[in-house]
Amino acid sequence: MSKAVIAVVGSAMIDLTAYASLIPAPGQTLEGDLFTTGFGGKGANQGVIGALCGAQVHFIGKLGNDLFGDSIYENFKQLGIDTKFVDRSDTPNGVAHIWVDGDGENRIIIIPGANHEIDINRAVEGIKTIPELSVVVAQCEIKQEVTVAAFKAAKEHGCLTILNPAPFQELSTQLLALTDWLIPNESEFFSICGQDPSSDPALINFRPGKNSIVTLGAHGAVLIDTNGAITRCAAPTVKVVDTTGAGDAFVGTFAYALASGKTALEAMKLGISVASLSVTRKGAQSSYPTQTEIATLS
Repeated sequence: MSKAVIAVVGSAMIDLTAYASLIPAPGQTLEGDLFTTGFGGKGANQGVIGALCGAQVHFIGKLGNDLFGDSIYENFKQLGIDTKFVDRSDTPNGVAHIWVDGDGENRIIIIPGANHEIDINRAVEGIKTIPELSVVVAQCEIKQEVTVAAFKAAKEHGCLTILNPAPFQELSTQLLALTDWLIPNESEFFSICGQDPSSDPALINFRPGKNSIVTLGAHGAVLIDTNGAITRCAAPTVKVVDTTGAGDAFVGTFAYALASGKTALEAMKLGISVASLSVTRKGAQSSYPTQTEIATLS
């Protein structure tokens, strides 16, 4: 079987994370437990887990011409992620300020920085020239017009497109039409259609004629195929330490699995397993399993 080849058009950030048993209320100061810096950004997270799964990942994005950008670029290189279409900017690199409470739940503010300067022409060039490309992944931490152009090029070249609509923003009808797989979480699903994903009619009517997956955190995920058939898959019970990056772990693993020739259900199950393992560890990319660990989950 040929190697899975994936392109991620997306964000790369440095995560600045504070862990505390309780999160401060407005005007309140509390003592925390731990502060860490780490690699993040939804696009980079998805690309990194794809590479750890065994895919050949090509990252299309823009980094700051600063220490944070240098660190991310070197991390990509060490992981074997192709950086031909990673450009640099004098605008500072993107950062994410993250609070994680005692239950492992997170609150995040992102400052996009250079991520909002990705050149449309460079993104299209990347999609058109990457050899044997089969899957293109994007999120909403970059400008939507970049994703539209990249997905249009992807469809012209016979690639599958996967959109993780996070953080939530209104999606253009053009982008939705170009998206083969839409993968929101529960809150993003509600923001899109105004209904809870526990309702079968809401799921069936979500995107008639299109494939979607809704991730449900500790409750696993649900797949809706082009015929409106619904398949739910539970998640294993684990001790949650930090949920940061778990959704990205699912999306990147799912992309790898589809590019490897697995069925959508097989890909969803593997994504749930990898994401469930990631929440038992601190951080985003730092929580992701190794390729050896992932192989035991297949």
